[in-house]
Amino acid sequence: MSTMAVPDVAVASVDEGYWTRTRKVGLVLLALGLLATVLFGALATGEQARFTLSEDAAGAALEIHGTVGAVLFGLITLAAGAAMLARLPKRWFIPVLAVGLVAFVLSFLCWQVSAAPTGQNFMPLVNIVRGTFLLALPLIFGSLAGVLCERSGVVNVAIEGQLLMGAFSGALFGSISGSVWVGLVAAAIGGSFISLLLAVFSIKYLVDQVVMGIVLNLLALGITGFLYERLMQTDAARYNSAPRFSDWEIPLLSDIPVLGPALFRGNIFLYLALVLVLVIHIALFRTRWGLRTRSVGEHPTAADTLGVKVLGLRYRNVIMAGAIAGIGGASYTLALFSFTKNMIGGKGFIALAALIFGRWSPTGALLAALFFGFADQLATYLGAINSVIPGQFLAMLPYLATILAVAGLVGRVRAPAADGKPYIKG
Repeated sequence: MSTMAVPDVAVASVDEGYWTRTRKVGLVLLALGLLATVLFGALATGEQARFTLSEDAAGAALEIHGTVGAVLFGLITLAAGAAMLARLPKRWFIPVLAVGLVAFVLSFLCWQVSAAPTGQNFMPLVNIVRGTFLLALPLIFGSLAGVLCERSGVVNVAIEGQLLMGAFSGALFGSISGSVWVGLVAAAIGGSFISLLLAVFSIKYLVDQVVMGIVLNLLALGITGFLYERLMQTDAARYNSAPRFSDWEIPLLSDIPVLGPALFRGNIFLYLALVLVLVIHIALFRTRWGLRTRSVGEHPTAADTLGVKVLGLRYRNVIMAGAIAGIGGASYTLALFSFTKNMIGGKGFIALAALIFGRWSPTGALLAALFFGFADQLATYLGAINSVIPGQFLAMLPYLATILAVAGLVGRVRAPAADGKPYIKG
């Protein structure tokens, strides 16, 4: 008796039934909209929620009645959820989802800002946007490093170690030399060192890439922690007092309301991150190098047949990725803080989540990093206005956003086909 094969797509559609991914997300939006309309609307006050277009309470502002705003934006979230439960065309999924989530956040902010103590019931949008980008910087660099590696077929779980080694190297050599540029180069070399180990053991010796990444994170933590105690703690003035990059203001562009002061009065790391996103995106999807990189990550055997040097390309891309992540680590120690043990604090793993959330695309990774940066900045702002929400929950916000984004909002994502699979040349 012969059997008829049923296509996988058909099976998936039958198994999914009525509750498609769109309808599941719509149900979640309905629940969020109900929460915003009922709870946030009840907790909001009759005070005006002011969103100032400056760095303080002065100047122009967008104002809305606290209760009205909370209820109105909650209803918009409900409408977005209802639209998804209906027969929403696939091309409208992302826009409607974005509208629903933004409306939910605005409803929440109307409650929080209107209920803040007198004199604090305002949100300075310039500070929020600036803080979002500053907190997202290591995530942008780290996720770009992940894009280069995983598009080449190498899983990069060692982003945490690359960021940490970059931060340490930048602080140490920047302090010794007294030059921010020496520190920047040292940070790139430090990140590349971790990447070189990842490349050698995973590409040449075929060690499991995920395990190797975890081991390298622990190695970076151990090396930097040991040298910090031996050098930096004993003589901080000599080994942990690196100079800082100053802010560069771009004329005219810096006068744009809200975005101008936040984006065009920044340090070199902000500008470099945005330029790298653009350059890597164009290179990855518009150049021969990008075509070869993507082919190596999808089907290395076919790429090898066409003359692409698979192993050599993987080596170069992984090491280059480490340099980028190392520079991201230096955005801490050459712009903001002195080095401390384990100062990255899990940002490398959030960068890995941003990479997945952004679907292995430079621009997608940028948007995901900004999403996580905003969650972090929002926690800081709510703590400053003495929010009734417990401080422990506020500190948990960025990580909760990471879980929700990767597990609930991304849906089904497909990594490059050869990602994590060693290539043995025949």
